[in-house]
Amino acid sequence: MTGSNGRQRILIVDDEQSVRRFLRTALGEKEFALGEAENGQEALAATVAFRPELVLLDLGLPDMDGVEVIERLREWTKVPVIVLSVRDREGDKVRALDAGADDYLTKPFGIAELTARIRVILRRSQEQTDEPVFCDDDLTIDFAHRRVSVNGEAIRLTPTEYDLLHLLARHAGKVLTRTQILNQIWGPNYLDQPHVLRVNISNLRRKIESDQSWPRHIITEPGVGYRLKVSGNE
Repeated sequence: MTGSNGRQRILIVDDEQSVRRFLRTALGEKEFALGEAENGQEALAATVAFRPELVLLDLGLPDMDGVEVIERLREWTKVPVIVLSVRDREGDKVRALDAGADDYLTKPFGIAELTARIRVILRRSQEQTDEPVFCDDDLTIDFAHRRVSVNGEAIRLTPTEYDLLHLLARHAGKVLTRTQILNQIWGPNYLDQPHVLRVNISNLRRKIESDQSWPRHIITEPGVGYRLKVSGNE
């Protein structure tokens, strides 16, 4: 997701601090918002909390193999993953790509090549957005720039709130179950924590609804889930 100052978020996953430091310096934090994780469990947690638009992943992690990290990510998210590994055997590359990695670079690599591949993948991810803008009544969502406005006034959302609204907008008019939403936004470990969804829905309504008691955009389907209302479909 786009971070502060319009920067795209990249999560660096590597157990070697020197590698993480090198990537931070090479990529430049003026252009990207960079997060770090030094093992697989931290990577999975950071993907939920940091909401990166791309993950740079080493395979040789201390607590689990990087391929397992990819497989677990793919259970609930399509975030692009570029593998950066010393493993140069064809079998290792095939396993990682079959698990869901988007690209594979063998260490050592040139930073120019890495940067070029990052740009290609980020551009491709952005181009997969079907419609650049969602408009209904006083609510406007600019998907390309991750901007939300109500009555023309910009609304500041947290990354999770934006992702939640984005998901509902992508399925506007359709009911999404609580389980579907929890799995898509927070991952399978949160399926038994519906209060997380309720809190974020409440916060989102506070920001985009003129009257939270009578919401016009995010509609609750009792016992099922939520849907984003589309005018004329009521």
